[in-house]
Amino acid sequence: MPGMGNSLRAAALLAFVVLSILVSLLISSVQQFGARKSHLSNATVAADEEEFASLRGALIYQLNERRKEIIPLLLPGHDDDDDDDENRLPGYSRHSLQHDQTLDSILDYNLWNEITHGSRKAHMDEMDCDSLVDMQAVEILGSGYTKLVVKVNLAGGQPVALKLVNEQGIDMGKCVEDFKDPRGCRELVSYKLKKEIVLLQRLKHPNVIQLKGHCAGDVGGRGGEGGRVTVILEQGNPLQMIQLLQSPWEDRFRVCLDLVRLLHFLSQSPLGSVTLLDFQPRQFVTVSGELKLTDLDDASAEETSCQMDADCTLQFPHRNFTLPCSTQGVCEGLNEKRNIYNAYRYFFTYLLPHQAPPGFTHLVDHIMNSTGELKADINQTLDAFEHILLLYKSGLHLDNLPPSIIRDYTVMRGMGTSGNGEYRCWPSYSQQGCVLSVHSAKEAAYICNSHSQCNSFTLTGQKTWTGHLLASFRSSFSHLVPNGISEVYVKKTKAPEASTV
Repeated sequence: MPGMGNSLRAAALLAFVVLSILVSLLISSVQQFGARKSHLSNATVAADEEEFASLRGALIYQLNERRKEIIPLLLPGHDDDDDDDENRLPGYSRHSLQHDQTLDSILDYNLWNEITHGSRKAHMDEMDCDSLVDMQAVEILGSGYTKLVVKVNLAGGQPVALKLVNEQGIDMGKCVEDFKDPRGCRELVSYKLKKEIVLLQRLKHPNVIQLKGHCAGDVGGRGGEGGRVTVILEQGNPLQMIQLLQSPWEDRFRVCLDLVRLLHFLSQSPLGSVTLLDFQPRQFVTVSGELKLTDLDDASAEETSCQMDADCTLQFPHRNFTLPCSTQGVCEGLNEKRNIYNAYRYFFTYLLPHQAPPGFTHLVDHIMNSTGELKADINQTLDAFEHILLLYKSGLHLDNLPPSIIRDYTVMRGMGTSGNGEYRCWPSYSQQGCVLSVHSAKEAAYICNSHSQCNSFTLTGQKTWTGHLLASFRSSFSHLVPNGISEVYVKKTKAPEASTV
């Protein structure tokens, strides 16, 4: 028995020792696991912080790059309305300023407030954030990768267009995906709006949309540089090319003339020769029939450097042009020529030749050939358009019409027509009838004679943008009615009695 007791005590001791070892090993393992977990956690946090710092650095770099694009547009001495000598830096050209890092940093600090806060009185806008209080949104006019354009009525009822960052746009979405910083991305994407504000201040012209003001921050002026940016513009109607193609030639000519006047201004603007890199009809609107450029964020005043003529090639889908490389190492007239050819292929080709008055056919053909082959500069092109306008307004192109043509008509002044006798012609200012622009009653008589169904026409007293009269052509009418501003011309075989009503 004593032997058995010793054996049991030995076994219990052994079990206790083994259990102690196992517990010790377990405690050690838990401690080591905790240490490893703590180490891994710290490593993960460090990696996240490193990644965040890297992304933030990359975003800051992009912000600085966008800012550098705007700084040359803000240089002192490039605002004709600014006579503040303390802001001018004598002895430095625009080119030298762009390449002086010390001056860049000074300009970056001082001039940036002009667009971010509107601090200088030369750039104080008519409207600001307070102008947008109690506004009413009417409709979305357009949206793109970067911007959203909204038509709103201000508190006083004035309609304006607002441009702001498209929070759901591709640019914003890609930026947030890349940098994981919505606020920083909003600031980055808003640089296109800020650049556009400066360009609208620098490039004031009748055919550039009017900048009515801007809001840097939230309504009420809060937000600073990281806040929202809203551009306040005059309200225009998007250019509808399909509708324009169905318009009278006079209106189509006006669009082309306005465009040429704009390009002439851009060729010698306060910023130098400016080219429109994104030249599309959608970049334009009409305000009371006048064409206006409304999207300037892709405008560029940079000249293309070159070493030989081959470096100065303009490439288009169906044509290439090579321009000369100047002795100064710059492609001569490249910005201007790019604008001209884009005007030719997007506007002139569709709007100018079709249904041009017979007296202008050879002049229009000359414009088409000289711009389509880039044989004329913008000065020559503008002269050609202004010459057509002069002839059109004066009616000199109608000199070959016989004076006797009007003698076939009886005129009744101060009268209008009533009754169903309208017919349709194309293109017409009225969809219900035949209303055309004429220089005089003689031209109207010539048109009426060329329409087999026409027996009379009325000069309504209304005028087009060129001063031409609107004439309404009819096949018949039941009676005449008093109208102090109209004149009715009736073929002498078809002259009715005036109504007593």
